[in-house]
Amino acid sequence: MASKILLPRSIPRHLSPRALTLSYPRPYHSYDHPAPAGPFTTIEASILSASLPHIPSHGFTNTSLSLGAKDAGYIDASTNLFPQGAFSLVHYHLITQRLSLADKTRVLKVKEGERPLGLGGKVKALTWERLMANREVIHRWQEALALMAQPSNIPTSISELSSLADEIWFLAGDKSVDSSWYTKRASLSTIYAATDLFMTRDKSPDFIETREFLDRRFGDAQVVGKATGSLGQWVGFTAQAGLNVLRSKGVRI
Repeated sequence: MASKILLPRSIPRHLSPRALTLSYPRPYHSYDHPAPAGPFTTIEASILSASLPHIPSHGFTNTSLSLGAKDAGYIDASTNLFPQGAFSLVHYHLITQRLSLADKTRVLKVKEGERPLGLGGKVKALTWERLMANREVIHRWQEALALMAQPSNIPTSISELSSLADEIWFLAGDKSVDSSWYTKRASLSTIYAATDLFMTRDKSPDFIETREFLDRRFGDAQVVGKATGSLGQWVGFTAQAGLNVLRSKGVRI
């Protein structure tokens, strides 16, 4: 019997689970070299895709994975395909939401008579779009941070953050080829990570306070010089936040 594959509502229809097994974006864009193989097999991507709708109710957990496996037409034991457990669900969410930004460049268009967005304005608009892609799971995002903070998962988490920063600058039209290429991406990684953490505690309507926080971060003229140190602080803060979440769930650490 053919398996049923459910695509999450927030992912463009052309981003099928199979597509994610064929192209795994590198931390920089190149038109001269093919992208390396993706991190998930076709079956894994099908299960993860079907698991996403269960996150709001069951979180980034093995329960969501089991329900996704059942929805995709596989037995519960299929979750054994994921040695990293629920972190694979977090990883899949990060990848799919990053790739879906390519279909959200409409936010870069302005109405007739309005001043066109500069490069910085485009970067900010795309950053906000990515943050808003978490709004349906924001009440579960601290669980994701806890998984991302585990030592074995930190390298992948940092790599995805770097890839997101590169994707945003690329879609915004950045064509720099000098040393600013690195500082721009490091700075944006810092801004995004800080705002991502802030958003988990924001109870304001439509995340107004998060938007103001993001505006302040972009308005900080010294953020480029502080990028490396701030990114290190993010790793430490995320790890501590993750440990606190695990402890709150009764995990002895």
